[in-house]
Amino acid sequence: MPDWTNIIYLYDGSFDGFLCCVFESYATHEIPDDIIPDHLFVQEVLWGTRQIETDGGHAERVLHKLNDILGKNGLRLIRCAFLYGLPGKEKALLRFIRFSLVHGKAALNMLGRKETAAVYDMEKAVLNEAHLLKGFLRFSDYHGALLGTIQPKHYVLPLLKRHFAERYPEEYFIIFDQSHKMALLYRPYTSRIILVDSFEPPSETSCPERQFRRLWQEYYDAIAIKQRKNPRCRMTHMPKRFWACMTEFQEKETETAPLLTIPSSFPKLSDKKL
Repeated sequence: MPDWTNIIYLYDGSFDGFLCCVFESYATHEIPDDIIPDHLFVQEVLWGTRQIETDGGHAERVLHKLNDILGKNGLRLIRCAFLYGLPGKEKALLRFIRFSLVHGKAALNMLGRKETAAVYDMEKAVLNEAHLLKGFLRFSDYHGALLGTIQPKHYVLPLLKRHFAERYPEEYFIIFDQSHKMALLYRPYTSRIILVDSFEPPSETSCPERQFRRLWQEYYDAIAIKQRKNPRCRMTHMPKRFWACMTEFQEKETETAPLLTIPSSFPKLSDKKL
């Protein structure tokens, strides 16, 4: 039986690094008191620490074992839960992995056990936030490149990548995660997620961009029904923590250039073109 220890594992914060912590736990027959990314660790006097180096071979062995035991769905669950952004995810995942190695694939359906329920709760939180941001993310045009800023609780950029790449396949865009200092860079059919210490968008935007912002803000105000205003309901469907990055809640644009107009009629298309 593995022994509980007062050791805290420190790792580089990557998924491979976490898998190496799992490998270390089994290799040493111990269960660490916690697993923490080294850049988030605050020294505790009473607890010893051990730095776990990321080893591709060890990570691959654990990955293959999890795939054999839990299958693709189980591995997908673990990967998604690892994107959870609040403290304690590594310890919860380690508990679930140890539990699943005893009970096999059946562990995925044992929702009454706290080991399994905790991982599903983390997955749900991550997927819900990614789903909301697919609708609440606002892009601005900076001379041909689109820039969107988000402040999520979780590491949702990997889940947003496919959605926006498929929606804007021919565009150049950046999604900057202010909370975790990460950025998704996309150019046609190529994308990368990188760490960014600091990022400042260009101070000047084009005249058409300011016009479109003003149009969107006026549209948002125009469709509101004052008699049915319900702030609590709005915050339920559009959580307030997203407002800081949404165009309709920003300071009103005062662009003096004439607003963009929509033509009153469009050229007719022939049946052949249809």
